[in-house]
Amino acid sequence: MAQVTIEINGRPYVVGCENGQEAHLAELARLFDRQVRQVSQDVGQLGETRLFLMGALLLADELSDVKLRLAQAQSELARMQSDQARVEVRAVSALEGAAKRIEALAARSG
Repeated sequence: MAQVTIEINGRPYVVGCENGQEAHLAELARLFDRQVRQVSQDVGQLGETRLFLMGALLLADELSDVKLRLAQAQSELARMQSDQARVEVRAVSALEGAAKRIEALAARSG
């Protein structure tokens, strides 16, 4: 298990993670640090626990919004794929009908 020193609101923390995940953990820490610093600017310096809690809640809110938008996009994609399938079935049917008419005309003239 690897250990990474991250900095949140100017204080270092040693955190363990799986080997190979150090860069990802550092990026997550930077994201959280930005959120905590923003909360600190917006509401003033709170106790560390409250500051971290507010930062975590704001990130959770963003995550919730993203999950909702993703679900809506997936629903829209499913609707569009269904529409496309219906259009393809109609197109195939129209082409088959046209082919039969062409064959019938060719048989009569031929």
